[in-house]
Amino acid sequence: MKLKKLLIASLSILFIFIVAACSSDNSSDDSDEASGDGEKITLDFWLFGATGYEELVKEYEKQNENIKIKIKTSETADHHNNLFTALSAGSGAPDIAALELDQLDRFRDAQDRFVNLYDMGADDVKGEYLDWKWEIAENDDGKFLMGLPTDIGPKGLYYRLDVFEEAGLPTTPEEVSALIATPEDFKEAAIQIKEKTGKPMVASMEMMYRAQLDALEESYFDKEGNLLIEESGNGVKEAYDLAIEMNELGLVGNYAMWSAEWASGVDNGDFAVELGAAWFKGWMESNAPEATGEFNIATLPTEYSGNWGGSYISIPKETKHAEEAYEFVKWLVSPENQLESFKSNGLFPSAPAVYDMAEFKEASDDYFGGQSTQTVFAESAQKIGKVYKGKDYTSVHDEILAALVNSQDGADAEKEWTEAIKRIKTKLDR
Repeated sequence: MKLKKLLIASLSILFIFIVAACSSDNSSDDSDEASGDGEKITLDFWLFGATGYEELVKEYEKQNENIKIKIKTSETADHHNNLFTALSAGSGAPDIAALELDQLDRFRDAQDRFVNLYDMGADDVKGEYLDWKWEIAENDDGKFLMGLPTDIGPKGLYYRLDVFEEAGLPTTPEEVSALIATPEDFKEAAIQIKEKTGKPMVASMEMMYRAQLDALEESYFDKEGNLLIEESGNGVKEAYDLAIEMNELGLVGNYAMWSAEWASGVDNGDFAVELGAAWFKGWMESNAPEATGEFNIATLPTEYSGNWGGSYISIPKETKHAEEAYEFVKWLVSPENQLESFKSNGLFPSAPAVYDMAEFKEASDDYFGGQSTQTVFAESAQKIGKVYKGKDYTSVHDEILAALVNSQDGADAEKEWTEAIKRIKTKLDR
């Protein structure tokens, strides 16, 4: 009997040791775990698009051994929808999340679900970024900051050298910038190209429409959420009418943006120019490799020198590690690392100090015949003003684009405009 009791006691002690050992082993799977140097912290980072941040994350983890950063990358729409759903539910949001410029205002009503980065000390780095880029992420009274700035999308004139030459137009970036200095200059050059080569100036109605739209400080909404597009003096109808007029003159192609046909058109020189943002270079290099050496980039008229795209990095309030998340975000978007993101993935810096860095200024683009295209975009970036989009920007924008496409296909442009307004109002009243 004594032997039996002793055996039971021994087995009990052994069981306790096994459970303790298993518990110790499993602790390494938790998001916050003990390490030899203290608490081990895992930060979930939600992204969209091709940022190249993976390499920078590896570098940060080397410098901060107590930090592990898990990246999840999704398509742009899925990313923002998933984030919105998580924030609305109050659970499931990451520690860090990117916000695309056109989507930013959609999240303003959920401001209380984000950390105010001014509370984290963001005012200390405010002077490192372009004023207009920084101010877009503030709330109306300037006391709340939704995110720190990443890349921007200053626009330039991507022009086809052989088409300009065939039309009898100059071909150096300096000459083209001087030639096309106003919207009227743009139209005159387009007419000459059409007459001499038979080719349209731009690829699509959307590209022509965005020429003026992206430069508007207010487009579809004011800061109170009022729909502006029927108001006197609003620039949206003017941008719409410009696209219609240019199309009627035969100066606009019919290549759906991001389509295979559009890429082939770039490859083949089927149209003269693109009014693209700095990031558009990457799309051309990947999708139109046959056009290597066929394009240069010049500045656009001030009236067309808007911003198209760019992002911010935010910190959802759900995080348990706001300080650690902020320190990483501040490091990630520092001028030095914006230079790295530009070199690796072409993300155009929002920190103007980068524009004076030798590695930035001396870089050249083989695709563009060795031109230092970044200096053109740096000049444009410093001419851009603050713009306001509104939380329903994307849905309204899509309706106007549909009207433009229908008009190009033969529908009455004014009727299409009126019908688009009706659809927009119906959407907004839901």
